[in-house]
Amino acid sequence: MISIHTLTFNPFAENTYIIVDETTKVCAIVDPGCMSPEEEQELLNTIEDLQVTPIRCLNTHCHIDHILGNWFVFSTFNLKPEIHALELPVLEAGDQVAKMYGIPYRKSPDPVEFLDVTKPIEIGNLRLEMLFTPGHSPGSVSFHCKEARWVVGGDVLFQNSIGRTDLPGGNHDTLIRSIEEKLFVLDDQLIVYPGHGPATTIGHERLHNPFLT
Repeated sequence: MISIHTLTFNPFAENTYIIVDETTKVCAIVDPGCMSPEEEQELLNTIEDLQVTPIRCLNTHCHIDHILGNWFVFSTFNLKPEIHALELPVLEAGDQVAKMYGIPYRKSPDPVEFLDVTKPIEIGNLRLEMLFTPGHSPGSVSFHCKEARWVVGGDVLFQNSIGRTDLPGGNHDTLIRSIEEKLFVLDDQLIVYPGHGPATTIGHERLHNPFLT
């Protein structure tokens, strides 16, 4: 059995996800955005309430709002982030970007390894397919669970919107192609868990997203 849990953190209202394999009681933390001690405690309390053990820290991409909690996850659970290789410059720019926004940031540890789109993401008995979905950022990836019929997509596709492409490494045409070729080929009923805002479905966005219809 698989479960997914959403926490919303930091001034950017970023969605952090906890993906749980209920059989083995292990989990992956995706895009830890906790910034304050209160948010860090909320993440810790949720994991304790779920009675699960974190075994992976995954970043869909490395914009500052999605990596603010990387240090906390590392210091608490000894988990270094796993990212696509093309996101390394974005991760390394974290200090500079945090200063630009005037927000506190404890430097993310270096990635333990780079994600390989040809290999499944293993979380206990759970296997996720990784989709390469650049455009919002150069190495953005999405995590697709065929069994439970959902995808954690970072800042690629939102309810009635899409990710911004005016940040360094962004490209509008690339983003649209990622959505059309990697996400819109999935089932209409498939749930999209985005990096911000409420969940949506592929079918809804195919019919109603003003950026894609």
